[in-house]
Amino acid sequence: MKPEQIKLVKKTWKILMGIDPKIIGDAFYAKLFTDQPALRRMFPSEMDKQYVKLVDMLSSIIMSLDHAPTIESNELVAMSKRHTGYGVKTEHYTMVGNALLWTLKKGLGSEWNEETEKAWSDCYQSLADTMIKNS
Repeated sequence: MKPEQIKLVKKTWKILMGIDPKIIGDAFYAKLFTDQPALRRMFPSEMDKQYVKLVDMLSSIIMSLDHAPTIESNELVAMSKRHTGYGVKTEHYTMVGNALLWTLKKGLGSEWNEETEKAWSDCYQSLADTMIKNS
């Protein structure tokens, strides 16, 4: 990712941090499960904790984007191993990415534009590629 993309991702994520994590998580998972109903079985029946985990994980990764090699070697590798254990397959990353970008677009409203979409797409693809490589 380019430095200006990292700044844009961080700036727009800070905007979303003003929203209750349960709302962000609910929007994301509602979109994911509507588009991909078969994925619902991979998650707990009670999702409130999962919503918070999602937002916390994204916050941790986004705040560490300036230190990508550290993220790649530690946090993302461990997370990719956990996700493999949950049954996550390579094709799931595209599904999750689509739901994430949709959620960001809805949450950011007028702050969402082509530049923001490109920054978030590149960010997600970089993270997904790292996780796939280490799964």
